Amino acid sequence: MSRQSIQLNEQVYNYLLSVSLREPQILKECRDDTANHPMARMQIAPEQGQFISFLIKLLNVKKALEVGVFTGYSSLAIAMSLPKDGHLDACDNDAEVTRVAQKYWNKAKVSKKISLHIGFAIETLDKLLKENQDNTYDFAFIDAHKPEYIDYYERVLRLIRPGGLIMVDNVLWSGSPADKNIQDEDTVAIRNFNEQIKNDDRVMISMLPVADGITLILKN
Repeated sequence: MSRQSIQLNEQVYNYLLSVSLREPQILKECRDDTANHPMARMQIAPEQGQFISFLIKLLNVKKALEVGVFTGYSSLAIAMSLPKDGHLDACDNDAEVTRVAQKYWNKAKVSKKISLHIGFAIETLDKLLKENQDNTYDFAFIDAHKPEYIDYYERVLRLIRPGGLIMVDNVLWSGSPADKNIQDEDTVAIRNFNEQIKNDDRVMISMLPVADGITLILKN
């Protein structure tokens, strides 16, 4: 048996989904709708959404934060898993694409749990900090503009309570960060982020080869 994570070819990946994915119909509708969007590649994988839901339930999350909404699949997964008195602050700068998200939030009857903040995420996070929201969030999901990952992280780390969890998406970026010859802006940003987090003694980390790579970050 290999000591490395298994390589998921299409056959193995489809098997994984066939024996493990329990995707609610509303999430499938959102995913199918997004497949027609020109930026559909920004959509998280369904098994990743299920993993997020699993973590929300496991950690008894009541207050969550999302940086990067797109068409709303991840925020929908979060909100549907929150308790009735749970709340999600969702940040995105695209009012048009988030209308799709709002459509599915309304259809799933979770819109009352979600506050959508339209604007630059860094400004929204700074506003939450000014409102004394630091150390109050149980869970955060970061999946937005890659060159700002470190800036998002530093603010989110202040907003998350001790023992709270941050999930960061796209940390393997199709393998590009491992190739030093690839020097585009997004790859360099992710590479720098990964290196910084590895040496951050304020947190515990675990990078997992789920979808395009995720890092789980536990605030000490």
